[in-house]
Amino acid sequence: MSLYWRIFLLNASVLVVAVLLLLGPVTVSTPVLLGEAIVLVAGLVAMLLANAFLLRLGLAPLQRLTRAMRTADLLRPGRRAVVAGRGEIADLTRTFNTMLDRLEVERATSTARVLSAQEEERRRIAQELHDEVGQTLTAVLLQLKHTANHAPDELRTELHQAQETTRAGLDEIRRIARRLRPGVLEELGLHSALRSLASEFSTRGLTVRPHVEPGLPKLDHETELVLYRVAQEGLTNTARHAAATEVELRLRRLADGTVGLLVKDNGRGIGTAPDGAGLSGMRERALLIGADLTVREGAEGGTEVHLNVRRGRRAPERPTPERPRQTP
Repeated sequence: MSLYWRIFLLNASVLVVAVLLLLGPVTVSTPVLLGEAIVLVAGLVAMLLANAFLLRLGLAPLQRLTRAMRTADLLRPGRRAVVAGRGEIADLTRTFNTMLDRLEVERATSTARVLSAQEEERRRIAQELHDEVGQTLTAVLLQLKHTANHAPDELRTELHQAQETTRAGLDEIRRIARRLRPGVLEELGLHSALRSLASEFSTRGLTVRPHVEPGLPKLDHETELVLYRVAQEGLTNTARHAAATEVELRLRRLADGTVGLLVKDNGRGIGTAPDGAGLSGMRERALLIGADLTVREGAEGGTEVHLNVRRGRRAPERPTPERPRQTP
């Protein structure tokens, strides 16, 4: 039954009841007596209440669909409006769910392309920093060393200071290049990359403790890259905003046999702050591999980032390709 006929029949039923009451034994005098006025007002109130109840009952599926539209979030897929009954509202709900399916697929596809292009751009910039800027600073460092060895004593101290400044800039360039392109992930795997990441973020005021359980299932390169980037973003947020002193970085096997990543700090917590670019980027990367990302307050304070890889993301067993031997 269409929405039009449903509302029409609801109102018609109320009017039919009103007409039946008029044809009954109840009469109205002229002028209207107090008792008759009370009866009329009570009947009118009853009709309005009955009409309001029936309309609410008939439009409840439309209200549920409105709430589903208002709370739909492509970064949290899988939520669908409940299809109840038949008619136009049920068809509209099914159409809305189909639209969400298509949007989620299109967003996942576009996100994959964007992240792939982003990784390629990171790799290119890291390569240029290493090959161009890094080699240039290395040459400058060698020239400063040579000049300092032949400079008079009054200039040697300043040249040594320039050497240290150049060396610090060279180390910073290398650190940025490593963050842009995790070469250790490609060469040594996820376990070593996470330990290297923990060592990189550990400073005098922040201690990162990595824990990688042995015997974890083998994952494909795309999943390993997402796990690494989420860990990197979680540690970056902790170092910048959490005011924490300790961070736990754990890669573990979950109860269902899949792999889970945990980044847990003892900082100030996330509170009610909205998702920024970092958290949105982590959610998009999690959607890329079909993983579940949860960012929440810790039981003892601080912030916890959970990334749980769903089943079906294990990489097939394949032999490790031999690296070409380098001739001396």
